[in-house]
Amino acid sequence: MLIKLLRRHMRPYRGALWLVVLLQLIQTLAGLYLPTLNADIIDKGVVHGDIGYILGVGGVMLLVSLAQIACSLGAVYFGARTAMALGRDIRSAVFHRVQDFSAREVGHFGTPSLITRTTNDVQQVQMLALMTLTLMASAPIMCVGGIIMALNQDLPLSSLLLVIVPVLGIAVTIIVAKMRPAFRLMQERLDRINQVLREQIMGVRVIRAFVRDTHERERFGRANADLLAVSLRVGRLMALIFPIVMLVMNVSSVAVLWFGGLRIDSGHMGVGALTAFLSYLMQILTAVIMATFMFMLVPRAEVSAERITEVLDTEPSVLVPPTPIRPGAVHGHLELTGVGFRYPGAEKPVLSDITLIGRPGETTAVIGSTGTGKTTLLNLIPRLMDATSGTVKVDGVDVRDLDPAVLSSVVGLVPQKPYLFAGTIASNLRYGDPDATDEQLWHALEVAQAKDFVEQKPEGLDTPIAQGGTNVSGGQRQRLAIARMLVHKPEIYLFDDSFSALDYATDAALRRALAAETADATVVIVAQRVSTIRSADRIVVLDEGRVVGTGTHHELMDSNETYREIVLSQLTEQEAA
Repeated sequence: MLIKLLRRHMRPYRGALWLVVLLQLIQTLAGLYLPTLNADIIDKGVVHGDIGYILGVGGVMLLVSLAQIACSLGAVYFGARTAMALGRDIRSAVFHRVQDFSAREVGHFGTPSLITRTTNDVQQVQMLALMTLTLMASAPIMCVGGIIMALNQDLPLSSLLLVIVPVLGIAVTIIVAKMRPAFRLMQERLDRINQVLREQIMGVRVIRAFVRDTHERERFGRANADLLAVSLRVGRLMALIFPIVMLVMNVSSVAVLWFGGLRIDSGHMGVGALTAFLSYLMQILTAVIMATFMFMLVPRAEVSAERITEVLDTEPSVLVPPTPIRPGAVHGHLELTGVGFRYPGAEKPVLSDITLIGRPGETTAVIGSTGTGKTTLLNLIPRLMDATSGTVKVDGVDVRDLDPAVLSSVVGLVPQKPYLFAGTIASNLRYGDPDATDEQLWHALEVAQAKDFVEQKPEGLDTPIAQGGTNVSGGQRQRLAIARMLVHKPEIYLFDDSFSALDYATDAALRRALAAETADATVVIVAQRVSTIRSADRIVVLDEGRVVGTGTHHELMDSNETYREIVLSQLTEQEAA
């Protein structure tokens, strides 16, 4: 997966990659040439007392060193730029893929995991690319070149390499093989930490209200301890690598000095050649150490690449039609026929055979007990999810065939949990229409019964809003979300239990104001509160994902036992009548 991911996103930077490889090749060859020059200075200059030769070869060494430094700086510069660009591109690809996901895919991965995959997992792959281009690219050249140059210095002494390199390679391979599953577990534990922390930050009011601080501390402590345990396991394995490498390096140096001394004593080798051989041995082992360092990064990057690829390869269930229909004028006539929805692998569907009609100028309400699929039904209209059976039509056109931009302009949804973005009241309202004037914003706030509390703020429309709207009450958040949709001015208004946090007086005033504002539009309301929907032109009663009744309030009171039970659980018989 790692190679596949890198190949896919490295294509635009092939020119930079070849340049990095060329620079690394030049600087590594220069580094390999220096010990040979040093050996010549010792054997031909120092031994014979030839100062001119020493100065001449020393000058060549200085030029080679300058070329090595220049190429090394260039390789690091272009390698770092390429690695950072790779990280940017992968993050962008994951972000845009997640943006295309429906609620089903987001629910499958989970928000904490998607955040970790977009940030930490991408960072692991980016770090591997950075280390590869700045360090690892020169390691194989240095290792192979060092072996060749060592053979050139003394062939019998080079036989030690046949033992040294395999021993080091086998030891490192065994350790790295054990690290890979531990790195996967580490990323999963990191997901868990993100999930717990996200829940505790977003639910801090609930935690304090129920005095669950101690319980949540213990829960975070357990998640933290789980991550610590697997991190320690990885750390112990990583800690083994460098002592093993240093042990092999030092034993190798002693062996080379021992056998090299014997060859010098027998006259088969010069002192300069032994010095050069030691330098090449260090270069070979340094290349192995660099490769070892990379091996420490590869298992974690490989796991991260698998998690990233899993997101990138997941096809959204809501797809853009190949030839989208763009009708000239849309009136907002809504029709659901035989609609069903089932999650993959679920034993039974959430919705079955739903038929519903919404006409311009009419209000259609959907009511039912908790878990009957009301929210799912509403989410099918703007294509947050696609129906698994039946059709959802707007003006006679299946929403799956409509241009997504047209559908977004036609349908406006206030979700069950309205979300406000970090910014100001004005910036949140202009999500509905970026070109809306301040007068239009104030009008929407007035209809949504939010004008009074906004006017009381010193900054007015420029009042700061925290992420998620946590610095305003639940009722204010709902009213601002309704105002945002009014700024949007769609042909179809969808309210998903959007009045639940309002008191009865505000609820009644808001519905009166909305009736005038949406007189020519199609309105669909999902609500638990009977008083919110009793005046609707049409009420659809859901029970276990099926329609069990359709009609007005009075018709259903007389003919539908399910609806009657819901009403009488909230109102008396006289109030219901």
